[in-house]
Amino acid sequence: MEAVADISSVTPADRPAVSAGTRMEELGRIILAYSDVTEKLQRAHAQLQQTVQSLRNELSEKNQQLQRKQRLAALGEMAAGMAHEIRNPLGGIQLYASMLAKDVQEQPAALQWVDKITAGVKRLEALVIQVLQFTREIQPHPVETDLAELVDQSIELISDRMAAAAVQCRAGGRRPMPVRVDPMLLGQAILNLLINAVEAIQGPGLIEVGWAEASGGGQLRLWIHDSGPGIAPQALERIFNPFFTTKENGTGLGLAIVHRIVEAHDGAIVVTNAPQGGAMFELRI
Repeated sequence: MEAVADISSVTPADRPAVSAGTRMEELGRIILAYSDVTEKLQRAHAQLQQTVQSLRNELSEKNQQLQRKQRLAALGEMAAGMAHEIRNPLGGIQLYASMLAKDVQEQPAALQWVDKITAGVKRLEALVIQVLQFTREIQPHPVETDLAELVDQSIELISDRMAAAAVQCRAGGRRPMPVRVDPMLLGQAILNLLINAVEAIQGPGLIEVGWAEASGGGQLRLWIHDSGPGIAPQALERIFNPFFTTKENGTGLGLAIVHRIVEAHDGAIVVTNAPQGGAMFELRI
């Protein structure tokens, strides 16, 4: 009968020794694994921080937009009430001025004064119309529209004004560019931005209009860049506020109406001073 070895009697000194090299290899693998896990955790932490910061920025932007909408709503109600109150006496002034004009037909000097009164009334009436247009609720009715054609039509409407100011216009982008928007409202926004660009240049210059598909969601990007002096830094944050204007004869409602039209399309409009000079308005819808 074979003898069975009694392993309980084996001492640690009798067991096979683990070499120092083997222990170092195992330790090295543990350190590498730990380093790999640590690096992944650091990357995840950095991505999480970036996501949190992005969400904070988005929340801050949304809060600013909400506050702006609340301020504009309150201002709109007040402006609408004032516009209606002003419109009624304006009609009376216009009526009496026309009656007076008939009585002084043979008096050129007096007729000249009456004409000035009539012109002033017409300017006030135009301002009241703009105020009411700004305060009314904007409900877009989107339909399939070629953005390129819409830009061409807007440029054509202002072509005489650009020619008189020695301003050239260069337009470029995908043709056709099908989008789903309200063509009347967006066309008005583009026209207002073109008028603003012509007035900003104040002399011979160039307007560049471009458009493309939006990246990361949305339908379109449209930008209008003028060769004017740009916008003063202190005016950039207020440029879309109603009744804010840097022009001598401006009403401060043109860009405010543009802003409302873009917002009604669930879009955004951004204005910057371009590196090469001039102002750049970009619509994102």
